[in-house]
Amino acid sequence: MDWWMTLLLGMAVLLTLLFVGMPIFVAFLILNVAGVFWLIGPSGFGMFANSIYTTASTGSLAAVPLFILMGEVLFRSGAMEVLLTSLDRLVGNIRGRQYVLCILLSAICGALAGAAMAVAGLLGRSLYPTMQQRGYDERLSAGTILGGASLDPIIPPSVLAIIIASLAKVSTGKLLMAGLVPGLVLMVMFLIYVLVRVKLKPSLAPDLSEDLRNPDTKGSALVAFLKMLPVSLIFLTVVGFIMMGVATPTEAAATGVIGSLILAAAYGGLNLEMLRLSLFSGVRVAGIMLAIMACATMFSQLLIFSGALGQLGDFVLHLDLSFYLMLLVLLGLPFLLFMFLDQVSVLMVLVPLYQPIIQHYEYDPIWFWALVLIVATVGGITPPFGYTLYAFKSAVPTVETKLLFSAAWPFVWIIVAGMALMAVFPELITFVPNMMRG
Repeated sequence: MDWWMTLLLGMAVLLTLLFVGMPIFVAFLILNVAGVFWLIGPSGFGMFANSIYTTASTGSLAAVPLFILMGEVLFRSGAMEVLLTSLDRLVGNIRGRQYVLCILLSAICGALAGAAMAVAGLLGRSLYPTMQQRGYDERLSAGTILGGASLDPIIPPSVLAIIIASLAKVSTGKLLMAGLVPGLVLMVMFLIYVLVRVKLKPSLAPDLSEDLRNPDTKGSALVAFLKMLPVSLIFLTVVGFIMMGVATPTEAAATGVIGSLILAAAYGGLNLEMLRLSLFSGVRVAGIMLAIMACATMFSQLLIFSGALGQLGDFVLHLDLSFYLMLLVLLGLPFLLFMFLDQVSVLMVLVPLYQPIIQHYEYDPIWFWALVLIVATVGGITPPFGYTLYAFKSAVPTVETKLLFSAAWPFVWIIVAGMALMAVFPELITFVPNMMRG
């Protein structure tokens, strides 16, 4: 069978299994078993077992459950409520201040957890009803939460960045830190967008005097700032250790877990039930991700063994596209796929396909994979099947799906514009990683 027939057949079977609702790792597992029988025979199951063991024992992946656990402890300990009320007092006398609060809070949540779906659900339950009660526009409120949540996998620490780094065989620490400036740039772009919208159309936000009547907006700004310091120190410790080369991402994540436990105790939220729920959630999410990666890695190896991967690379290279046109193709494909499919499953397939092309065009690996990380993030809020959209919908079931889709699109295009800026000025991504030791 020709290489392109092998590749199309494998992709068709995989997409069919995913579309009928098969769990991702089960879909890859079925495809792997069939592929081993077809290409190698029963003797190939030794390679299959060895592939799973190698992936499952990859040291850098230990950071994934630790970062998830850190975020779970902080979310369940009361730290998020402290952040919400403190930021509400610190945001100045700006019309549309709740939009500003939402974006800032999302960026901070990204620095603590890095899970867009969790933050969209959290802000949907906690902040969205408050915005509605104060008279904020329903569509722009939903869009701000979705856009803000999309920052979370970009700003370190990011579970998705760790997965991409492990698959692409690049420095985990550098790829984590590569998202810092892009995340801040996108945050500023979101802030400019909502403030300009409110300036041009004041009815999108309530009168400032009405907004400031809420008791959460009153109180000492100094006290609010001091209450935020402990949470800020956890982020600074984790990121600082990685940047200075003092600790690996896994060691920094372990430090973050210890800090979150101490903070939970200080806020009075540390108890056995909270620990049980946090550990259960962390183990469940990390276990599913590890199973997906183990099965998907074997799928990539089967593509290499069949020769389809090498032939596809040669085919693309012979197209002889320009530097930026090839970049547009490589980023456009996942942008479309992420509208319909899970981020991790798409990345598992695309990363090995892209490796020879990246080497040929001499793209900076950290720069390129950081752009892919942002594409994966925006896929979560892109209609019709973005996962973050439905995390918000599950938290606020009264919101119409049509309104949710229209709320998301402006922020999708802002992120696309930000990516274009980062493609033209790669220093926005590479500046911080180049400062790191090691």
